[in-house]
Amino acid sequence: MSPHAPRALAAALLLGSAPLLAAPLDAALDESQRLAAEAKASQARIAQLDDASREMLAEYRNALQQAEALQDYNSQLRELVAAQRQELAGYQRQLDGIERTQEAVTPQMRRMVEVLGQFIAADLPFLPEERADRLAQLQELLPRADVSLAEKYRRILEAYQVESDYGRTLEAWRGELPGEAGARSVEFLRLGRAMLYYQTLDGHESGWWNPHSRSWQLLNGDARRPLHRAIAIARQEQAPTLLELPVRTLSQEAGQ
Repeated sequence: MSPHAPRALAAALLLGSAPLLAAPLDAALDESQRLAAEAKASQARIAQLDDASREMLAEYRNALQQAEALQDYNSQLRELVAAQRQELAGYQRQLDGIERTQEAVTPQMRRMVEVLGQFIAADLPFLPEERADRLAQLQELLPRADVSLAEKYRRILEAYQVESDYGRTLEAWRGELPGEAGARSVEFLRLGRAMLYYQTLDGHESGWWNPHSRSWQLLNGDARRPLHRAIAIARQEQAPTLLELPVRTLSQEAGQ
């Protein structure tokens, strides 16, 4: 046997076993790659689950915050509703009080208007149309449901105030004086509520209202000039000055 024969035999054995060794190695490599791919996929799924968990945790925390905010809001609403109920109860008590007040005040206001009408009828007959219109407006106002009780009362007091002011003023105006021969245009002069005079436009006739007889009476000629000056003063056409005007009282008339 040749000395190189053993080496040739070993080489042949190695070459013959190479395909047998390659097959398990390839399988091991494939398995390793498969396991690596599965591990990578598992890691990706774990990462997705972790992100989803974070999102769910954030949503849960937001839900908790919203729930706390809603609880606070509901608590505030309950307090607000309770306060509104108390306020409504107070309004109801006020309305009940207003109804009772209205029941008591309405007849009183009606009586005040009646007394005002009686006073105007018994007073000096000055500005009859203006005063009658004011009284008629009050009489129409009382039954109206669209006007508050306070407004009605204010209007009545306003009318009383106007009538009261007449007693402290001097006023002159031109108007019609009724008579048997027909109405005449004259100048009227009101001295507070004490006296009411008239004078014809030509100044030839003067008179005064007699509250006792409820009629006009003539004045003598001495009263014409001071009465003419008093009318000018009332119209602010002349500076105020001291005048002597005829004044009669009910007691003086009754004594005659």
